[in-house]
Order: sequence, then structure tokens, then C-alpha cells
Amino acid sequence: MRLPFVTIMNLISAQKLTFEYVRRDKDGEVEGFSRAIDEVDLEVKQGDLIAILGPNGSGKSTLAKHLNSLLHPTEGTVFVDGNDTKDADKLWDIRRAVGMVFQNPENQMIGTIVEEDVAFAPENMGIPPKQIRERVDESLVTVGMYDHRISSPSKLSGGQKQRVAIAGVLAMHPKCIVLDEPTAMLDPEGRKEVIRAIRALNDVENITIILITHNMEEAIYADRIFVMSGGRITMSGSPREIFSRVEELEENRLTVPAVTLLAHRLRKAGLDIPPGILTRKELCQAICRS
Repeated sequence: MRLPFVTIMNLISAQKLTFEYVRRDKDGEVEGFSRAIDEVDLEVKQGDLIAILGPNGSGKSTLAKHLNSLLHPTEGTVFVDGNDTKDADKLWDIRRAVGMVFQNPENQMIGTIVEEDVAFAPENMGIPPKQIRERVDESLVTVGMYDHRISSPSKLSGGQKQRVAIAGVLAMHPKCIVLDEPTAMLDPEGRKEVIRAIRALNDVENITIILITHNMEEAIYADRIFVMSGGRITMSGSPREIFSRVEELEENRLTVPAVTLLAHRLRKAGLDIPPGILTRKELCQAICRS
């Protein structure tokens, strides 16, 4: 029996996405236009964990803002859950599907206690109070912050504040969360807390994650990595494929995970070690076999 043909629609699809911003002189007069995003193609399916890497000024954050309609393409298109981001009538559908978490969690906090912060978005969506209570509780449990629900956000650590910011987005029940360098302002322990929470959302809840980061160690958990430079995607592939290309990453002004760099140098020194080592365990095993 022939099975029916089923088309799996991408959750996010960018086609020839181009974005230009206006340059002005000191008097506010228009000098010209600069291209921040240059014909980017991107496809993301439900359940993906995507990492986007690139040096400062590469276009990562500008791309992120197109994914929930904070910015609109100068040319090209972005579709989110089947909706064109330039369609003003679909704005709230798009923002329900894709939530944003920014670098500084304090910029997303407005409540005097944690649960007020998490309830803010569902309240503005018109969710009934009983459902809001359920969403707030389940979101805080998911990110491990339920015991702090009546704490003041000002009393929390950086990692805890970022997890509350993620809970606030989770309470909207999004299909995807875009995180724009969410660990950049955190200490090592705070970074671990946030990355654990992000991975659990992807693994357990099947929420699509798009992680924009400078931290190469965070990117090794992704399904796919996109590297940006000059507003373009210059490299794409699995973490192992990307981190096998050490020289290309360095040309893009990017480092690689420390263990990957060590393995690369040992291989160049003559040891029989495969490219794309991602963890210390893999490196130890490779050294023992060489």
C-alpha cells in the first residue's frame, strides 16, 4: 500500500533575508544605508537545537530579531509557523510561536516578585487567571525556580534571573525560544544553570531552541551550527563538522572549544587523532588508541 506523501513544514524559514539600516551623520541627516544581513537562507524544524556563532558585528542579533518580527526584512522573506513576519495581522501569532530571551535578564523583569514576572506575558495575552496560575507554576518548575516564586528578582543570582526570564517566555507556551547570548553576563556556575535549563527544554519539552552565543562550549550540544560573518552564513553543519574546521573558524575571528583546539594541535604534531573532538572523554579515548 502506498503511504500518502506528507510535507513537513519548517517552523522557521528565511529566504534571501536582507536587512539594511539607515546611516545618519551627526546632524541626523541620512548618509546612506548599511547591510547588516545579506541574503541569508535558514531553515529550522520543530525540535531543533540550533546554535548561531559569529564575531561582534556579524549580524547574529539582527537575525534573531527577525525571527519574532522585532525587525522586518528589507528584502526577502521570513516565515514563522507558516506566517510571513511582514504581515501585521499575524504579529501576535508569530510572537506566541517564538519567544525571545535577551542577554540582560533584568531588562525583561517588571514584577516585584518572581511569579508576577512570569505571569506578565500570559496576562497580556488574555489567558484566564486559572490557566495563568497553572502556566506560571509549570514554567517555574521546568526551569527549577518554583521554590523562588515569591522571591524578589533583585535577590536572585544572574543565572537564576535568566532562568526566570526563560520561564516568562515558557508561560506563553511557545514552539521556539530564541536566546540572544543569554549567558554573556553570567559567571561559570550561572552559565551551567542556564545551559542545563535550555537543554532540558529541548530534550524533554521538544521546544525548538535557537541559541546565539560566543561560548563555543555551549554550541557543542546543538544539532546544527551556523557561523555568521559580514551578515552572511559562511559555515553550517553539525558541531563535529564545524569544529573540525579550526583554521576557518580562526579566520572568522572565532575560537574553538579548548579540548577541540588541544586535539587539533596534537594531531598537527603527529598523533593519530580524528578531527572534530568535542569532549575530554573523546580526547582521552583518542589518545589511548593512537
